[in-house]
Amino acid sequence: MATTLKDTFSVTRFSFWAGALLSSLVGALLYLFTARSIESDAEARFISHARHAQSVITVRVKSYTDLLRATGSMIQSSDVLTHQGFHEFVTGLDLARSFPAVDYINYAVQVPHERRDAFVAALRTDVSHIFGKPVDLDIMPPGIRPSYLVVAFVEPAPPGAHYYAIDLKANRYFGNLLLQERDSGMIFSTGTPIPLLSRPNNIYVGMRMPVYRKGLPLRTVDQRREAYTGSLGIAFSIPKLLNGVMDEVPVANLRMTLYDVGPGIDARGQPTVSKPLALFDSRGTRAEPTPALDVGDDVFTTSLPLDFNGRPWKTTFSAPRAALYTEFDTYYPKLMMAFGFLGSILLYALLHTLTSSRRAALELAREMTSELRESQARLQLSHQKLRRLADHAYQIKEMERKRIAREIHDDLGQSLLALRIEAELLAGRTQGTHNHLNTRARYTLQQIDTTIRSVRQIINDLRPTVLDLGLSAAVEWQVNQFQRRTGIQCDIQDDHGEIALPDHCATAFFRILQESLTNIVRHANATRVKVELRLNGDWLSLTVTDNGCGLPPGGRSKYGSFGLVGIEERIVILGGTCTVFSEPGGGTTVTVSAPVIGGPEPVLSQEQEQGAGSAVI
Repeated sequence: MATTLKDTFSVTRFSFWAGALLSSLVGALLYLFTARSIESDAEARFISHARHAQSVITVRVKSYTDLLRATGSMIQSSDVLTHQGFHEFVTGLDLARSFPAVDYINYAVQVPHERRDAFVAALRTDVSHIFGKPVDLDIMPPGIRPSYLVVAFVEPAPPGAHYYAIDLKANRYFGNLLLQERDSGMIFSTGTPIPLLSRPNNIYVGMRMPVYRKGLPLRTVDQRREAYTGSLGIAFSIPKLLNGVMDEVPVANLRMTLYDVGPGIDARGQPTVSKPLALFDSRGTRAEPTPALDVGDDVFTTSLPLDFNGRPWKTTFSAPRAALYTEFDTYYPKLMMAFGFLGSILLYALLHTLTSSRRAALELAREMTSELRESQARLQLSHQKLRRLADHAYQIKEMERKRIAREIHDDLGQSLLALRIEAELLAGRTQGTHNHLNTRARYTLQQIDTTIRSVRQIINDLRPTVLDLGLSAAVEWQVNQFQRRTGIQCDIQDDHGEIALPDHCATAFFRILQESLTNIVRHANATRVKVELRLNGDWLSLTVTDNGCGLPPGGRSKYGSFGLVGIEERIVILGGTCTVFSEPGGGTTVTVSAPVIGGPEPVLSQEQEQGAGSAVI
C-alpha cells in the first residue's frame, strides 16, 4: 500500500509540475501574443487616423488649388482687369467662409522696362484711390531690369501700400521658379515662407499659376512666353489650413508636425536642398515654434507624404501609446496569462481573439466606407462651388458688356452725333464760298460717319442690340453676319417664330451660337453650316451642324482649348444638356438643350447690377 501510495504521489507530483510548467509556458505565450496584438491593433488605428487626417489636408489643398484656377479663368476672360473689378470678384468668393485660410489673392503683371514709368504712374493712382490718400510708391527692389513682374492687385485690401509694386522676379531663386512656371504652364509652390506675413508658429506659404492672354496658342514654350501676361497667387496660413484637422482624430495628446522637404532658400537667400523646413507644429509656441519630436518606446510615430502641387511635404504624427489603449487593454494580457495558466479557458481565448479580429476588420471596413463617402461628398461640393463661380463670372461678364455698350451708345454716340451735326453745318455754310475749308469739312464728315459705324460695330460685338428683339431675330442676324463675313453658306431652320425667353437664357444661347460659329471658322474648314432652333414644350434646343473635317481623336480634351468646355458649362448652368457628335471628315454637330419656360431669372443685388460687372473687365 505504501509503495502504491508512493508511486501514486510521484505520478501526481510529476503531473502537477508538468502541468504547471506547460500552463506557465502557455500563459506566457498568450501574454506576449495578446500584448503584441493589442499594440499592433492600437498602432494600426493610429496610422488609420493619421491617414484620415492626411486625406483631409489633401482635400483642402485641392480646394485652394481650384480657387486659384477659378480666379485665373476670371482674369483670362476679362478684357481689361481693374482694381474695382478684382475687388468685387474676390468679395463675391466670400473667402472668410469658403476659404478661411486664404488671407490674400494677388496678381503680378509682367511689365517691360519701356513701360515701367507709365505702369508705375497708373499703379500709384490706383493705390492712392484704394487708400484714400496720395501714395508715392515705386517698383521694389529698385534697379533697372529688362522686365519686371510687379504685384499690382491684392485682395482683400492689405493694411499698407508696401504690399504693392514688389518685383517678384528680383529674387534670383524665386524669379527662376516663376520663369519655369511661365514656360511649363503649371501651378507651383516654392515651399518658402512669405516673409511679409509669416510669424513664429504662424507660417504663410503661397501657390502661383501663370496667366496667359486669352485666345493665343499655348502648345510650345515660345507660344506660352509670347502669351504670358502675369502670375496669379494666393497666400494662406498653414495653421488656418490645418485648423480642425486634429479635432477629427479621436486620439488624446495627438501631435502633428508639417514639413516642407523640397528645395528652398535660407534666411540669406541661398538655396537649400534636402533640409526639411518646419511649417507647423501643433505643440509649437511663439517662443519655441518647433519643439523636439517625441521619441521612445512609449510613443507611436508615423510620417506620411503630401503632394502640394508638385511640392513634397511630409506630415509627422505622434501620440502616447497609452492614449490608444483602453483600461481593459492594460489588464487584458495578464488576464489571458491567467486563463492560459488555468488551461480550461484556452479555447475560449482563441475564439475570443478570432471574434475580436473579425470585429476589427468590420470596423475598419466601416471606417473606409465612411471616408469614401465623405470624400465623394467633398468632391461634389467642390464641383458645385466651381459651377457657382463660373455662373457668377458669366453673369457679371454679360452685365459689364451690356453696361459698356450702353455707356458707349449714350455718351460717345451722342457726342459723335453732335459733332457730325456741327461738321455738316460747317460744310453747308462754306459751300461755294470757301472751297478748301468746305473740302476739309466734307472729309471730316466722312471720318465721323466712319467712326459712328465703328462705334456701332463695337456696341454690337459687346451686346448686339438685336437681342432686345428676341432670340430668333438675334440668331438670324448673327448667322447672316457670319455668312457675310466668312462666305460660308448658312441655312436657318426656326419654325416657331419669336420665343419669349428670360434674358439670361437668350444671352446664353446666343453666346453658345457665337462660340460654335467661331469654332467652325477656326477648325472645321467647312463650306456649309446649318442652324436649327426648336422649342419642344418647355425645352429649347439649338443645333449647329457643319460639313467640315470633324473633331480629331482627343480634340475635346486638347490642352488650352476651352471652346467646347465653355459651351458645356454655360448650358449646364441653365440645367440643360450638351451633346457633340463628330466623325473625322464627316463634320461636327453640336446640340444644346435647356428648360427656358418658367425658369427663374438670376437675381443680383443692386450693387452688383450697378458696379459688379466691372469684375470681368
